[in-house]
Amino acid sequence: MPALEQVIPLFARITLKEMDAVSLQSRMDSKYLLAMADLPKLLAALTGEYRLLEVKGQRGAAYRTLYFDTPDRRAYYDHHNGRSFRCKVRMREYVGTGSCFLEVKRRTGRGGTVKRRIAIPAIGTALTGAQLAFIAGACDLGPGLVPVMWNEFRRFTLVHTERIERITLDTGLMFRDGERAAALPGVCVAELKEGRTGHGSPFAALMRALPTPPTRFSKYCIGTVLLHPEIKYNLFKPVLLQARKLGQAA
Repeated sequence: MPALEQVIPLFARITLKEMDAVSLQSRMDSKYLLAMADLPKLLAALTGEYRLLEVKGQRGAAYRTLYFDTPDRRAYYDHHNGRSFRCKVRMREYVGTGSCFLEVKRRTGRGGTVKRRIAIPAIGTALTGAQLAFIAGACDLGPGLVPVMWNEFRRFTLVHTERIERITLDTGLMFRDGERAAALPGVCVAELKEGRTGHGSPFAALMRALPTPPTRFSKYCIGTVLLHPEIKYNLFKPVLLQARKLGQAA
């Protein structure tokens, strides 16, 4: 089996500017969990149909995220309790580009995702008046948002050569909250992002053939459970068990 560093150079590159046409701020998402040991073989099967994002000569970029929630963790419990319309608020630094955004991801009733964001100078633990106004216009979490969790990972982004489709592959997931820290070693979180038409994705076909069914995985929610095992997490038990098994097999 090839190593990851042997497969990555086989992809044709795509630049950030070229990727603007596939921004997919409104999209359909499907997430999958993979063992890192299986990732090189999977990528080798995709080299002919996808290009890999390259920034400043680097393939794969570090991401840093700070999540915000209400003191009673409304965003977490909205997800846990299966609320159809829910949202998450975060500041995210795209380390490779030096850019930083305040982002609101809103889940729609039909399973789609709408993301709105504004550029910010840097991640900050206090929200400004303008930032609070932006959040209020994008979701209904209400006032009183506080920083609750840091998340870091490394991402590889694939873009289909013809379809309006992207795949993100997130590895090395780390979470921290004050003095607490947790990780998901040996696990890759893959996310297929398509326009609302969907269907016909070579990546989705490959997942069906393995077979690797889609799963519900939220970095914020899983990180919260890992850092706070005392919290109610019935909905997330199956995916957490799956992630731990994959990590042990890696």
